[in-house]
Amino acid sequence: MTELITPVDHYSALFARRSNADLPLWLPPLQRAAQSRFAELGFPSRNDEEWRFTDVRPIAEIPFGPAADGTDAAAALSEFTFEGIAQIVFVNGRYRPELSTIGELPAGAKILPLSDALRSNASLLEPHLGRYAEFEHAPFVALNTALFDEGAFVYVPRGVVIEQPIHLLYIATESNSGSYPRTLIVAEENSQATLVESYAGTADAVYFTNAVTEVVLGERANVDHYKLQRESDNAYHIAQMNVRLKRSSVFSSHSVTFGGAITRNDVSAVLADEHIECTLNGLYLGDGKRVVDNHTSIDHAMPNCNSHETYKGILDGHSRGVFNGKIFVRQDAQKTDAKQTNRTLLLSDDAQINTKPQLEIFADDVKCTHGATVGQLNENQLFYLRARGIPLEDAKALLVYAFASDIVSRIKVEPVREALDEQLLARLPAI
Repeated sequence: MTELITPVDHYSALFARRSNADLPLWLPPLQRAAQSRFAELGFPSRNDEEWRFTDVRPIAEIPFGPAADGTDAAAALSEFTFEGIAQIVFVNGRYRPELSTIGELPAGAKILPLSDALRSNASLLEPHLGRYAEFEHAPFVALNTALFDEGAFVYVPRGVVIEQPIHLLYIATESNSGSYPRTLIVAEENSQATLVESYAGTADAVYFTNAVTEVVLGERANVDHYKLQRESDNAYHIAQMNVRLKRSSVFSSHSVTFGGAITRNDVSAVLADEHIECTLNGLYLGDGKRVVDNHTSIDHAMPNCNSHETYKGILDGHSRGVFNGKIFVRQDAQKTDAKQTNRTLLLSDDAQINTKPQLEIFADDVKCTHGATVGQLNENQLFYLRARGIPLEDAKALLVYAFASDIVSRIKVEPVREALDEQLLARLPAI
C-alpha cells in the first residue's frame, strides 16, 4: 500500500458536501468506491515506484478548496482561445455558457457540459464513464472520480464527421482552489473529430488541477487530440488520459506543457483490436525549480497494430524532467510495429532528466525500437551560427526553437499551431 503523506480528512469533508441529486443511479456507487479507495491510498510518496522522481507533498500539504465563480475570467479569456474554433469553457470547474461558442453541430453530435449530459444523456455515458480510468492503484484518479461534478462530454455518432475543431478550455483564476475536471470523448464507428483539450490559469495563482480524460474510439474512427497545459507557473497539474481503441481506428495525441510548478501527465492507450494506428507525441519546457513528469503506456493487445511516440523536453535552471514510456506487446500481438523516442535538451548544469524507456515484448514477430538521448546545445552548430554574425544568445534561441518546433509543427490545427509557435518564441529568452 502507498505510504500516506497526510491525512485525507480535508477531502473527506469535500466528499461529504457532494449532492447526489439528479445523478443517474449508477454514478454515486462509483464515486463512493473511489472515495474509499482514495482514503486507503492517500497521496503517493516517493516510496511508490511510479512516483519516485516526483514529490507531491506540496500538493498534499495545501487544503485546496472550492473556488469562486471566476466572474473576471472573461478578461483573460483571449489569451487562451483560438480564432475560428468552437469552444466550451469552464472556469474554476464550472461551465460558463456565456463564454462558450459551440455553434451548429452535425445531426446527432453532442458537446455538452458533463452535468447536463448526466441528466439528459446518461445512457450514452454509462458504458464508458469511469470504465477506462481505473483508480485501484491510482490515487489521483480516485480523487477525481470521487469529486468530479463537471467537465465536458463529446459524442460523435456513427458515420459523423465534425469538420470544425473543438476546444475544451478549463481555466483557473483563484489561488488555494482545486478543480477536478472530467472529460469523456466517445467517437463511434466511422466517425471523425479534432479536439483541443487545454488547461490554463491566471498569472501567479496557486491552485490544483486534477484532470481525468477518457477517450473511446469505435471501429474505423479517427480522432486528432491536442493537450495544452498553460497553467500558472505556481500551479499543480495532475492529469490522466485513458484511450481505448477498436479495429482500424486512428488516434493521435500531441501534448504540450508550458506551465505548472509540478506537472504529471499519465497517458495510457489500449490497442484492443487489429489494424490500429496510435501516435503519442509530447513537448515540455522547464525552468526555475519546476518538475514535469510524463508517463506513457501503449498496450498492444492484438496483432497488426502500429504505434509511434516522440517526446521532447527542454530543461533549464534547476528544473527536473521525468519520462517513463512503457510499451507492452502481448503474446497474440504479432506483426506489431512500435517506435518510441525520448530526447531531452539540458540548458544548464543543474537541470536533470530521469528517462526510462520500457519495452515488455511477449510476441516474436514484431518490430519494436526505442531510444533516449540527453544532451546540451551542439557547440559546432553554435560556432557555425556565430561565425555568420548571429549573437550568442540569439544562436542558442534558434537551436532551442529548432529542437522544439519539430513537435509543434506536427499540430494540424493552424490557429493552435501558430499560437503555440508564438508562445514558444516568447519563452525562449527566459529558457
